[in-house]
Amino acid sequence: MPTADDTRPPRVASRVAPRVAIVGRPNVGKSTLFNRLVGRRHALVDDQPGVTRDIREAPAQLGDLAFTLLDTAGWETVGGEVLEARMRRFTERAVEASDVVLFLIDARAGVLPLDESFANWLRKRSAKVILVANKCEGRAGQNGLAEAHGLGLGEPIPVSAEHGEGLSDLHEALAQHIAPMPEDEDDEEKAAAEASKRPMLLTIVGRPNVGKSTLLNRLVGSERVLTGPEAGITRDSIRVEWQWRGRAIRLVDTAGMRRRSRIEKRLEAASVADTLDAIRLADVVVVVLDAGDMLEKQDLAVAGRVIEEGRALVIAVNKTDLLADDQAKSTKAWKKLRDRLESSFAQVKDVPIVGFSALSGRGVERLMPKVFETYDIWNKRLTTPILNRWLREMETLHPPPLAKGRRIRLRFMTQTKIRPPTYMISVSQPDELGDDYLRFLVNRLRDDFSMPGVPIRVNMRKPDNPFASRAKPQR
Repeated sequence: MPTADDTRPPRVASRVAPRVAIVGRPNVGKSTLFNRLVGRRHALVDDQPGVTRDIREAPAQLGDLAFTLLDTAGWETVGGEVLEARMRRFTERAVEASDVVLFLIDARAGVLPLDESFANWLRKRSAKVILVANKCEGRAGQNGLAEAHGLGLGEPIPVSAEHGEGLSDLHEALAQHIAPMPEDEDDEEKAAAEASKRPMLLTIVGRPNVGKSTLLNRLVGSERVLTGPEAGITRDSIRVEWQWRGRAIRLVDTAGMRRRSRIEKRLEAASVADTLDAIRLADVVVVVLDAGDMLEKQDLAVAGRVIEEGRALVIAVNKTDLLADDQAKSTKAWKKLRDRLESSFAQVKDVPIVGFSALSGRGVERLMPKVFETYDIWNKRLTTPILNRWLREMETLHPPPLAKGRRIRLRFMTQTKIRPPTYMISVSQPDELGDDYLRFLVNRLRDDFSMPGVPIRVNMRKPDNPFASRAKPQR
């Protein structure tokens, strides 16, 4: 999901969107914050106070929070029927009709008597007030931020509406009052419920004659597919409906995949294409290896294809009874397997490995628990507040590098999808961040949130400038 720097209009939902009003005295940056949250230049912005006179409404979105945002006129202590008094009454009505109120002060100017007067009025009429100290970029707003504690409206949130800073903290404060909106019209929870009803697609792949069909027969407990010592018995993908501990599973047995240079017949080429389709459509892919000849180049290619497609991966080593009589050989073989996986797939650490003998059944019972453990990680979702607290910690622990003399800012982070877990980070200079720092974030994300063995994708996006479309004055 995008940040407020590049927000898009909220998705349609069945319930009425909450109303959030931005209020404050004139010229504290209300319209700038309004434009920032709406994601485009709806409200006029100028240094002259009193530019906004009417109540302006627009759909806005901050991370996974969608709401109707109200931009109000500056609040002034005047009465009668003058323009300023009528503007104030409009603002007061907007406060009364809103679910949440964002009370802005100018941290650079400090707390003025008009701020104190408005704060006193708000404390009596609205319980859901979030105090926001604007213009806190740099150190100029530190004194005003400290003074804001005396307004009696709780902890002030430092932001810079103009530069898009502090929006993750603002999101966290709003999330106390606004429930996250559905991801789309179908509602993500309903989609997840539907997904849980359909069978999990478990695809078994590997080189010819490593025991894929024997494994399938062993799992389902009957002779469902033809097996034998000859390589290449299975030619097209065989689908078997099955249940494991009450969980519906669609097992897919595929044709053996040889190196492309060895594929001679058109039928074999079609079988390999069918296997690649099965990988692309799978939830979890079990890559079966032969314990007597583990992890050839073709095995790595197959596993790499699974990772490239973003599928959950489990390595299954068949025929481990061949190693049972020689402990030294067994230890060496397992170490070689783990080392090659680690060096070949640095982007997917700790790929789960299960050893067994499909022919005798020894050890096969360990496979399905590992499959579902990996499947659950592949479906893991982290909330936006948790991710942004984590991102702040990472920025402190290991600051991003300098680019063109300026520190790269990691503004906001959110999870955009599952299956596989995919995240978006709003970065001030994404082209300059570098692969090393991105790799650091992915590795820490995997370690800190316990996500071994599944692909993790992190995309970077530069915040959109809502004022970029403003026409340049003609000379």
